[in-house]
Amino acid sequence: MTNYISAKNLNKSFGKFQALSNVNVSINKGQIVGLIGSNGAGKTTLINAILGLCSYEGELNVLGYDPHTQRDQLMKEVCFISDVATLPGWIKVREAVQFVEGVHPNFNREKALGLLKQTSIPMDKKVSKLSKGMIVQLHLALIMAIDAKILVLDEPTLGLDIMYRKTFYDQLLGDYFDEERTIIITTHQVDEIENILTDVIFIRDGKIMYDASMEETLSTWKVLDPNKDSIDEARALAPYREMTSLGRTSFVFKGKDSASLKEFGTVSRLSLSDLFVTLMSGEQS
Repeated sequence: MTNYISAKNLNKSFGKFQALSNVNVSINKGQIVGLIGSNGAGKTTLINAILGLCSYEGELNVLGYDPHTQRDQLMKEVCFISDVATLPGWIKVREAVQFVEGVHPNFNREKALGLLKQTSIPMDKKVSKLSKGMIVQLHLALIMAIDAKILVLDEPTLGLDIMYRKTFYDQLLGDYFDEERTIIITTHQVDEIENILTDVIFIRDGKIMYDASMEETLSTWKVLDPNKDSIDEARALAPYREMTSLGRTSFVFKGKDSASLKEFGTVSRLSLSDLFVTLMSGEQS
């Protein structure tokens, strides 16, 4: 595998506040990585370090560059998109295309115009006059016309309803992503993206709490919904966590064989959101 991002003992503090603490991560070409954490966990600081937007202590290599000292060279290979609401309302669609063409050397104007021709977006209309769906389409056209090795998406669908969020990810994967690119996504809508991720990283208080492939995650973590007469027997198997919802008891197991658990009830995979809560809560029976 070709390594695109490597961080070793990465630290960042703001006064007495430790935003990143001995962070070690490795992200390779062709991965779609979910960077998951609560507000203030360190997600944005880690992204800012990768993008060369803040200083840091430790080692950080992105596409062979030191982001802090070689940001100009790095940003020719990287695209960063925050939520779609960041497109200024006063700018016209045609002007938005011209702006991106002027700031990113790997932007393909003809490709962007070709993508926009497939929509009903008027080129001379201001962003503020577009529907949410049109703004999503415009943003996607601008993204997919940039030939970048790394795409960082920071809450890219914030404020959009579920249909527009689905459209965003479907088009991103169908028309943009390939094995030569790497995508990093931060979002609080964890369960919506878990089916597109290849890897997941959980961060809390500036520390990496979990870093694994989705394949490993799905095979390692299981949920058992026990039969009523099997609850005590299931509990005796030492589950990682016990959950109660609407009067039903379920157990989270780590590394247990599904076949052995099925003797006591129904076994299913653990969602990313439940895994996040399980690991971040620190609760273990």
